[in-house]
Amino acid sequence: MERESIDFDVLFVGGGPACLAGAVRLMQAAAEKNMELEVALIEKGAEIGSHALSGAVLNPVALEELFADYEAKGCPLEATVRGDEFHFLTANGAFKLPATPKQMHNTGRYIVSLSKFTRWLGGLAEEMGVNIFPGFAGTEVLYGEDGRTIVGVRTGDKGLDKDGQPKGNFEPGIDLMAKVTIFGEGARGSLFKQMDQKLGLSRDKLPQVYETGVKEVIQLPEDNYFKTSKGNDIHTMGYPLGLNVPGGGFIYEMKDNQVALGYLVGLGYDNPALDIYEMFMKFKTHPFVAGIVKGGKVLESGARTVSTGSYYTIPQLAVDGGLMVGAMAAMHNAPAIKGIHTAMKSGMLAAEAAITAVAKKDFSRATLSAYPDAVAHSWLKAELYEGRNFAAALAKKGIGKFFHLAAQQVTKGRGLIDPLALEEDYTTLKPRQGMPGIDGVDKAVYDGELNVDKLTGVYLSKALHREDEPCHLVVHDLDLCVEKCYPTYQSPCTRFCPGQVYEIEKDENDKPRLKVNASNCLHCKTCDVKDPYENIDWTCPEGGEGPGYAAV
Repeated sequence: MERESIDFDVLFVGGGPACLAGAVRLMQAAAEKNMELEVALIEKGAEIGSHALSGAVLNPVALEELFADYEAKGCPLEATVRGDEFHFLTANGAFKLPATPKQMHNTGRYIVSLSKFTRWLGGLAEEMGVNIFPGFAGTEVLYGEDGRTIVGVRTGDKGLDKDGQPKGNFEPGIDLMAKVTIFGEGARGSLFKQMDQKLGLSRDKLPQVYETGVKEVIQLPEDNYFKTSKGNDIHTMGYPLGLNVPGGGFIYEMKDNQVALGYLVGLGYDNPALDIYEMFMKFKTHPFVAGIVKGGKVLESGARTVSTGSYYTIPQLAVDGGLMVGAMAAMHNAPAIKGIHTAMKSGMLAAEAAITAVAKKDFSRATLSAYPDAVAHSWLKAELYEGRNFAAALAKKGIGKFFHLAAQQVTKGRGLIDPLALEEDYTTLKPRQGMPGIDGVDKAVYDGELNVDKLTGVYLSKALHREDEPCHLVVHDLDLCVEKCYPTYQSPCTRFCPGQVYEIEKDENDKPRLKVNASNCLHCKTCDVKDPYENIDWTCPEGGEGPGYAAV
């Protein structure tokens, strides 16, 4: 098939904070050096910000380096954190802990809508000359004649039918060629998986581990909790997960009497009966949380995986022709539950290495290794290194984890064992037989306004996919699903997916079969991470599809 090919000096893959900050920094550096560059950025969402789920705390350290006058430039800040609250939840009560962990001290920092924030960064990047192409999904990494040097990315074909055959409106993908390609796909990037398999990017590293977060934006009444509260940055631990599964909740005040509320579940859990969305609903209907959001209405809902492994899981950051940034490269401060500033800094450092490579006309790994070298000598490395054993400590069972966590607090992250081993999330499930049941949520709580079910949450994410396109959720062996996974684990995909993509039906002979509702997909990639047989691959659907987070 003949495809159009377009040449650029630098190509960014992904429209999140890492690539957008990198693109801005690249154009700043080009202006400083009087260089003219052709720079492009592709984003699989319909527009910049449409796949960025609103509500996060921003440490402005990287933003201040990028733009000292960010407020004058109109940076969309929802609120300033005026106080931190950290609560332990029991089944019916809440205890405010006497101290908040130092990494979670956020007073004076900002609460932002990530959707609005990335749109703002994207607008500045475009003003500086970056060619931004939303609605284009990178589906294949392109290599040079040696089979290992990255020379660009191919975007996905559009207008294919369910069988992958061209329809009347077929548009072939485009080959975007670049001297340097900077990958920032977010957690569990599909192109990263390709490169990892081919180039061994994760060789000799601890496995990346993840949490899945379900998040909502809720409209509160005028007379609400935050009108009199000292803290507007609230975190919780304990109920409903208890002590054996990492995770917890957060509640952040936003503008216009809105609040971002979410719950994170570590994907290293062992009980296949656990339903991630129901854990979120149990958190939300807990008396303490329900008292904060009472009288509210859900405006937006969604879900996303977060990479939490930190320093020891960081893959190879530089290869011939390519650099890895952001959450895809484990640039997340797990103890602080923050990743915007770390992602931005990684993108900025990658941009500086890229422009040096362009100036030298040398795109080898040796030259591009200026990026990991810069990471190693920056505050970014110091932050990630201090949290290097945090996820592994949280994964410990019972109160033993607190000995590890306490030791890490006084040893700047070293703890009792360094490095502390991590298990891949897909390996941790135990057979359903013999595991305790987990009570579900009383269906009566779903009122369609403040408390919504999974399918209503999908609707509120504005997720859209063509019904007649190839399924982007590739289940490699459907027989395995019913012959091994169903009897052993009772099909955990029907519970770990927060969008009700996977269902077990019975055929006319009462034999179970897996039904895949790909149009419900929230692009969280939990299935790609947690499936116990690694039988599901999340791949990019047509560009422009998926959630449509609108920064409400």
